[in-house]
Amino acid sequence: MRIGLPLALGLGLAITACAASDDAADAPTGGTVVITNSADAGGLLPPIVHDILGKQATDQIFDRLAEIGPEINTIGDEGFEPRLAERWEWASDSLSIVFHLNPRARFHDGVPVRASDVRFSHGLYRNPALASPHASMIANIDSITVRDSITVVAWFGRRTPEQFFEVTYQLMILPEHLLKDIPAADLGASDFARNPVGSGRFRFARWTPGSSLEIVADTANYRGRSKLDRVIWSISPDPTAAVTKLLAGEADFYEALRIEQLADIASDTNLRAVRYPALAYAYVGFNLTDPANRNRPHALFADRALRRAISMMVNREQLVRSVFDTLAYVPRGPFARSLGVADTTVRTIPFDSVAAASTLDSLGWRDSNGDGIRDRNGRPLRFALLVPASSSFRVRLAVLLQEQLRRAGIDMTVDEVAFSVMAQRQAVGRFDAIFGAWNMDPSPSGIRQTFTSSGAIPGGFNYGYYRSPAFDALIDSALTAMDPERSRSYFQRAYETINDDAIAIWMYELPGLAGVHRRIQITGMRPDAWWADLADWSIPADQRIDRDRIGLRSADR
Repeated sequence: MRIGLPLALGLGLAITACAASDDAADAPTGGTVVITNSADAGGLLPPIVHDILGKQATDQIFDRLAEIGPEINTIGDEGFEPRLAERWEWASDSLSIVFHLNPRARFHDGVPVRASDVRFSHGLYRNPALASPHASMIANIDSITVRDSITVVAWFGRRTPEQFFEVTYQLMILPEHLLKDIPAADLGASDFARNPVGSGRFRFARWTPGSSLEIVADTANYRGRSKLDRVIWSISPDPTAAVTKLLAGEADFYEALRIEQLADIASDTNLRAVRYPALAYAYVGFNLTDPANRNRPHALFADRALRRAISMMVNREQLVRSVFDTLAYVPRGPFARSLGVADTTVRTIPFDSVAAASTLDSLGWRDSNGDGIRDRNGRPLRFALLVPASSSFRVRLAVLLQEQLRRAGIDMTVDEVAFSVMAQRQAVGRFDAIFGAWNMDPSPSGIRQTFTSSGAIPGGFNYGYYRSPAFDALIDSALTAMDPERSRSYFQRAYETINDDAIAIWMYELPGLAGVHRRIQITGMRPDAWWADLADWSIPADQRIDRDRIGLRSADR
């Protein structure tokens, strides 16, 4: 992916690309990595984690049966690496998989991981009382049965290309002995959700909301001790404060550099900029339901023609170039182009302000009183866009979008709130529109959570409550087609269907750009999760520093 090298060179800065290292096994052990972040976690119970910090932390604390490899193949089991399952076998009809657990695997409280934990975890993810937004991703797993204490069988409703991916990537294994007596509906507010116990190479240490979250090496882990002693996420109130910690030497890693910050990185001999692949996109999503009552249509955005007209008013290319120069792309739908499931031939709503104005006129939205804002039957064409203050990119784009729409007679106010507030409001549909962003799974199947009807549930990720039987059917066909070309064809039609319905304005797709202290040796940054191999990052012994000076409790020695 080419991301504007002329700009980088103009700043006198070499942006390095991150590649996996073959030296992880020989890397030194010890030290602390401090990651600066501009948004806190909402909770640490994997089935209901909905934010990026919670995801980053729980991916270290908990294990899957198997882990997707660096090639991020999701078809069959090629490239998957053993985790809690040390081996597996497929049934001849491909409708079941037998997993043999590693007998040395232990939860962090010392209790062995057993087959019953796998069965329990599957049941918990599927439990309606918990309302896991990930439940739709494992709907094809009919059941999980226990053959003996370390042998478990996953049974599937039908053969699909991603059966193995569904039962491994989508399912974190939880300790039955700690959770079985807690009602599923109460788990989100339980002590476990704030003090989790998993089986990963890091164990939970402490979490001070709004300040820091810390994990430490599980020194007796069945997969081997992590190379780092600990990882601390230092939580800041906003992106500017977060990157300031990196520039001040108070942190080692920041994942979301802005273009104008590259010069600061270049002038600091202790830091480097690292480009990494990402599967993320940002969008302005319309709420199709009344913010006060999910059972009623939205007064504006239930109208498909109005959504299309507003979308047609937005010059996305101009907006994205104004903020990112050549570092970002304008998406053609709810997908990252690097997944390879669709291409630039996907039909989108074009920028056409003349046609959009004509449509608004025909719908009765005209400026009847000369105040510059269109209205109909005394109601101004006005709505609020919910934007997280933690994302400087989205805040800046929201202001530019506001101006574009104002010139078209549309009054969009920017409702800038803390990320935690945005998460709460979008979860219950208390918004007109949201400026959201998704870090995608390595499979296009993640769209089931975000835009199919199965995600339009309380606690689900389909915040706008888009429900389209046609779109659902096309996605289902795409994900179950065994022939890759047929699958691509269905995906293309699905993306064009959702684009035609104009339920969102796909704003930008941005490759990752991180600021990293030079003492940190990174082994790899997977496109779906740069933190996937965090346990194998390392710090040379002679480059460790005392972190007590920034208020952390123990030193990096």
